[in-house]
Amino acid sequence: MNPRDADLLDEFCDAVWLEDGLSGNTLESYRRDLRQFADWLAAVCRGPLLEVSESDVAGYLALRNRGSAGVKAATQARLVSSLRRFYRFVLAGGRIARDPTVRLDSPKLPRRFPRTLTEADVEALLLAPSADFPAGLRDRAMLEVLYASGLRVSELVGLKLTGLDLNAGLVRVFGKGARERLVPLGEDAVEWVRRYQADARQVLLRGRSSEFVFVTARGGPMTRQAFWYLIRRHAALAIPGKPLSPHTLRHAFATHLLNHGADLRAVQMLLGHADISTTQIYTHVARERLKALHAKHHPRA
Repeated sequence: MNPRDADLLDEFCDAVWLEDGLSGNTLESYRRDLRQFADWLAAVCRGPLLEVSESDVAGYLALRNRGSAGVKAATQARLVSSLRRFYRFVLAGGRIARDPTVRLDSPKLPRRFPRTLTEADVEALLLAPSADFPAGLRDRAMLEVLYASGLRVSELVGLKLTGLDLNAGLVRVFGKGARERLVPLGEDAVEWVRRYQADARQVLLRGRSSEFVFVTARGGPMTRQAFWYLIRRHAALAIPGKPLSPHTLRHAFATHLLNHGADLRAVQMLLGHADISTTQIYTHVARERLKALHAKHHPRA
């Protein structure tokens, strides 16, 4: 990629970060998609990013989708989104006269429902870590907090002591776009965090200090990758064969709330979704609950 395109990508990423407060992962996805497009343009001698045509864009997308299966629809949709966002940015800045992505169609994505766990599955997973050891007590406390609050894993491992109020039973987290929210923990999670802080945290730190609530034996904060390695290890013993992803307990949190009568708007606030449309992936849960209630109580069900 030529230096001009590299500088332009830096400028674009800075602009969308300032405008939307996007996460580092989202910005890196934009940058990676556009860098690969710029590299392809250079390889086929089509010129820099500001000199592409509609046919260049269409040709690149067709190339990416070539093969027996092609790329996943979600990956293709994200690529189209990256290209559109970039070219709207440079068009608004007067760098180009016409948007080469204006007639692109996004791939239609199949409707996906989040995979989740039953309440019995969650109970088994929570019981898996051994509280007889400092690391096990930490793992139990982390799992309890994750299920009780619906935090994202990044929010959990990034939780600082200053964001924890056990007396009030609340955590203060900063989610996507640096949006702050207060989330209740519940009595069980509060009790496990108290036990962890009293009996395990200082043992793991070995005299060192840390501003983070959950720490490793090296004295640093728990990372997302390390935490999900631990969860997979516990799940393999407690609930073998069950679906597990970085959002599994978050989905279980939302699903179980709705199953017990929570309002979708309340779940939206607890999850930290900026738009109710994001939370609406769980509406099928509410519909199924209503159907079950109807079948149980209506005289002609």
